[in-house]
Amino acid sequence: MITFLRKRLLPSKMGLCASGMSSEEREAMERSKALDKQLKEDAERAAKDVKLLLLGAGESGKSTILKQMKIIHMDGYSKEDFEQYREVVYSNTIQSLATIIRAMETLNIQFSSVDRERDAAMVLDKISRMADTEPFESELLDAMKKLWVDNGVQQCFGRSNEYQLNDSAKYFLDKLDEIGRTDYLPSTQDILRTRVKTTGIVEINFTFKDLNFRVFDVGGQRSERKKWIHCFEDVTAIIFIVALSEYDQVLVEDETTNRMHESLRLFDSICNNKWFVNTSIILFLNKKDLFAEKITRSSLRKCFPEYQGKDEYTEASEYIQAQFVAQNKSEQK
Repeated sequence: MITFLRKRLLPSKMGLCASGMSSEEREAMERSKALDKQLKEDAERAAKDVKLLLLGAGESGKSTILKQMKIIHMDGYSKEDFEQYREVVYSNTIQSLATIIRAMETLNIQFSSVDRERDAAMVLDKISRMADTEPFESELLDAMKKLWVDNGVQQCFGRSNEYQLNDSAKYFLDKLDEIGRTDYLPSTQDILRTRVKTTGIVEINFTFKDLNFRVFDVGGQRSERKKWIHCFEDVTAIIFIVALSEYDQVLVEDETTNRMHESLRLFDSICNNKWFVNTSIILFLNKKDLFAEKITRSSLRKCFPEYQGKDEYTEASEYIQAQFVAQNKSEQK
């Protein structure tokens, strides 16, 4: 009974109090209520916002992961997107073959037939004319196919860790018949395998389970890193991407620094950075398929001389993971 009376009397009492207010005081109260309501709504919206930052050294695969998110959460690519990526596929394919041809001279590898010299000249001429984004003429396509099966080219491709070659070179060069068709249109998988250097900041937005995701990809090369830190101290989490397969390769930027060593240094600088003390960090080991194939023919000791384990996928990948985890100096992470 007392509870009931208090509930009935309380509004009446508040009404008497409000009636004694001046108009200025009532306006101030209304403004305060409106502000409280706005703050509550902003807090509710903020609770639903998830801001993710993709970080990693150059060539680690950040852009590919961003593409996969777009496919899964944003209805994929439009017809116009597929048509635009066709030029990227043309360029990636012929540029990869040209890279191998140039590396053959550096590595002193000969073509298995002198006829391939003319074919190689056609490929390099196409690029010198900045026509690498154009469809392949029938004569050029035939030359590219002959080059790709040449023993010397294959030998040079097998030593691709000694120079800078697109990870998707084999994928596209194995599809020359398909890519060379006049009606060729890239598949979703083709788009995922394309490579275009990221400069600046790329952002995608999508909603998943009532949460609003904002995902940022920033340039991985050294020249881009100075743009990262001050812009992203408020991120929900960092997804740090490591290319497992690059343990025996060097950076594009200086061609002397081991890519895995560079990735470890970058992870150390991010994981223990003052801006990210309270930020969750997810370690994403990428390019596992390439690593599984490579580790059987190229020892992990090229990167970690102290490694005593077997050169096989499970043991080697666990060792790499342990090296990154060991960089963390915070007990809270």
